[in-house]
Amino acid sequence: MRDRIASVMTPIPPLRGWLRLWLVMFCVVPVAALAAGDGAKIYNEYLEKEVIYPNEEWQDYVTEIGERLLAHSSDAGKPYTFVVTDEPFVNAYATGDGYIFVSRGILAHFQSEDELAAVVGHEIGHVLGRHSARRKRGSMLGRVAGILGWIGTSTSSAVNLSNTLTQATLAGYGREFELEADEYGVALVTKAGYNPRAMLDAIQILRDNDNFQRTVKNRPTIYHGILGSHPAHEKRLHELVAQSQHLFPDELADPERDFFAMLDGLTFGDEAATGVVKDGIYYHGALRLLIKFPQGWDVRATPSEVFGVPPAGGAKAQIGVKRQSPPDEEQTPEEYLTKTLRRDDLENGEEIQVGPYPGYLAEVAVASGSAQKRMIAVLYKDGGVYLFNGELGSGGDPEAFAKEFRETVMSFRAMTASDLRLVNNQKLKIITAEPGQTYAQLARTVPLKVYAEETLRVINGHHPRGEPRAGDYIKVIE
Repeated sequence: MRDRIASVMTPIPPLRGWLRLWLVMFCVVPVAALAAGDGAKIYNEYLEKEVIYPNEEWQDYVTEIGERLLAHSSDAGKPYTFVVTDEPFVNAYATGDGYIFVSRGILAHFQSEDELAAVVGHEIGHVLGRHSARRKRGSMLGRVAGILGWIGTSTSSAVNLSNTLTQATLAGYGREFELEADEYGVALVTKAGYNPRAMLDAIQILRDNDNFQRTVKNRPTIYHGILGSHPAHEKRLHELVAQSQHLFPDELADPERDFFAMLDGLTFGDEAATGVVKDGIYYHGALRLLIKFPQGWDVRATPSEVFGVPPAGGAKAQIGVKRQSPPDEEQTPEEYLTKTLRRDDLENGEEIQVGPYPGYLAEVAVASGSAQKRMIAVLYKDGGVYLFNGELGSGGDPEAFAKEFRETVMSFRAMTASDLRLVNNQKLKIITAEPGQTYAQLARTVPLKVYAEETLRVINGHHPRGEPRAGDYIKVIE
């Protein structure tokens, strides 16, 4: 069995040569899956982008559950790797070479270890069924490429596109494989001493989240594993659970750990998605960008612009950044200013390169008014156009301001997973519900800016109108 992922954070090379031959001869792993090495490649990408959840307890916990399930399968003793990813969205998937990926976002929605085991068992079922070798090549890697694109680029458009394309593929043949994975999953969780009805509970939880994301937040969802939206699929799953009743032990086995104790402190959501200012640096998780303003400046953000101003008592100045629509035709950054924005007042302009992003920076002629200095710049990043404007009023040093403006523009870069962790401070906290307590009351105590009440209902399994019951453990966010 591979060492637990939390203990060995080193790149895993693609399988080749004698190792591939050994696995084919003794582990009965499909050659098609081995040739691709999908799981190892994805793991290395996640490792490089720092998207493995840095919590050894959770890595160990999911591995313990996975190994407990595997012990009752035909792949017992074969190399599997279980990974918790540092992704805020609900996601889980398996690759043909025995990698099971589970996002921290999906963990926040479960109410028991049995439900988590149901999803892990379902994903193991895809490996046992050799589905990666039987389905059209590229569908999983297509979706994963989209997720990695979301992590490494400016927007979630890559995920949206990949999700849409993959949906078409799953609609054609995915139902057969999902049902087969259900069959494996029900058998595994039952034999491992978990309650197979947790599969049905997990489906309802994930379906509630799916409905919440689509109808309330107007966002696409990624995970479609055990949702079983087709009526025939759901009917068959209920039958599988009923047929497994005779396998139930007199008493369910003890869980590996206290599930709610594990949830307490789990990182939740993507706080930086709407923009966070920390120590004069603006982080925007959804756009995946970072801008550092001059030291000591007051940085503020509106829905359309982020801007900084000097501290009270200093010079009158402002530097602002807006995301613009891209041009209708291919243009250089300079052409964008002169043709699309029709600026004819630029002076001392120059092409600039900010990391991988091309741009143009210039002074703006000051014809009248109280301004001493005006500056403008534009940067192209991942299909987006970012426009910087700066103005210095009375009482300041024009040369010093020009330097501060340039440094602000040059500080622009893509966010990393480490940046996200730095500013994403939201955690789950487990409390005991008091008599008469409501989600509306609890929503006023959490840091969520939007959909606080609805989010609390979803992660507690009470969507869309349920309320806490006195004495129950309830997840809140702090």
